[in-house]
Amino acid sequence: MRLLNRLPPYPRALWLLIGCFFFNRIGASVIWPFITLYIREQTSKPLDVMGLLVNQPLFGMTTGAAALSIPLALSTITSLLSLQALSSVIGTSLISTLMDQFGRKRIMIFGLVAFSVLLAFMSQAVAFWQWVIIVPLYGILQPIFYIGIYAMIADTVTPEERTGAFALIRTASNLAIAIGPAVFGVIIAQSHTIAYFISITINIIVLVPFIVVIHETLPEKAATKQVSSGYRDILRDRPFVIFIAVFALVEIATALTFNLLSVYTKENFNIAENQFGQILAINALMVVFLQFGVTRISNRYRPLLVMSFGSVIYASGLIGYAVSSMLVQFMISMVIMTIGELIVMPTSNAMAANMAPPDKRARYMGIYSLTYTFGTGVGPIAGGILSDTFGPPAIWYGGASTALVAAFGFWWLHRSRLLTTEQPAAQTT
Repeated sequence: MRLLNRLPPYPRALWLLIGCFFFNRIGASVIWPFITLYIREQTSKPLDVMGLLVNQPLFGMTTGAAALSIPLALSTITSLLSLQALSSVIGTSLISTLMDQFGRKRIMIFGLVAFSVLLAFMSQAVAFWQWVIIVPLYGILQPIFYIGIYAMIADTVTPEERTGAFALIRTASNLAIAIGPAVFGVIIAQSHTIAYFISITINIIVLVPFIVVIHETLPEKAATKQVSSGYRDILRDRPFVIFIAVFALVEIATALTFNLLSVYTKENFNIAENQFGQILAINALMVVFLQFGVTRISNRYRPLLVMSFGSVIYASGLIGYAVSSMLVQFMISMVIMTIGELIVMPTSNAMAANMAPPDKRARYMGIYSLTYTFGTGVGPIAGGILSDTFGPPAIWYGGASTALVAAFGFWWLHRSRLLTTEQPAAQTT
């Protein structure tokens, strides 16, 4: 109760947005952390004990009980994530511009419906060429709801309230991530197909209140103003661009964890999906119970110094993955990495939103969201190459290196005073 009494009196619209986002994230939590694993297993080629391909039309045979499966190389699978990243850049650029001109709600509704249809196709994709087509569409459609929610939050609350609001929605998001794999982990370990239809069902449920109850939040002046110059003005915003470039390095580390750790733990240490769900649950529950307290403390200090310190902790957690071999060790490493996440993420959300003019807010937040897309495009494929070349632990040493470079970058931005608006955040939580 004491924690609830400390929360600002947010408008009802914010709580509705958080509720919809919460359920949407439950659906997402059974897909995106396991997407590399799903692709790898759905595209595995069955072999019989003599080494001959079976279950293929050419042979007219079916897989017997003694059949083996040979998965594609990890670097081949992760190359698909680069396609996802490229398509997300193109899609986000268009979608966020449309949101600034025509509003958030209608485009978000379209995104939920189209993404649900795509999930149905994903459930049946067993050939690599099918994923070459599906993954770029996934990259375009998956971020739509996320971008819209963050733009709507920035529309709904004042600049002084944004750090707390973003901390709150991260708490809801991570609670959903804890619930999803924990509740459905045993089921999806038995059948990946069910995971896709769980996500589809949840998207349909979210559509109902979003259509009936939630209203458009695009500021009226922005809605009537002609959207001009596309992204040119934003790319001329040198402080914002540099800030985004440095923050993208942290997202490489994040993308490695949430795209490769499930494969790494299962294939090297026989940690199944439901056990990996416990690792994710630690991350999620720490955010749920600790985010407000950490944010209240970090708000007292300069944001860039806060993010520099958090990036160092991130790197420590990644090194922990490299030296871990048991479930409990991976759990401890996740605890360390999550502390860095608690420090860095709400601060970066608020800085990006506060740097955005109202008429370009969806585009600024769209570019901010692309940092994770960039991380997903660069991190996993680089991690796959490191794994295939130097061994699986090299994934985490490479990620730790990028987090340390980010730490230096945030420190340099603070010392250079390039971001003249940097100041300790308001006490909002």
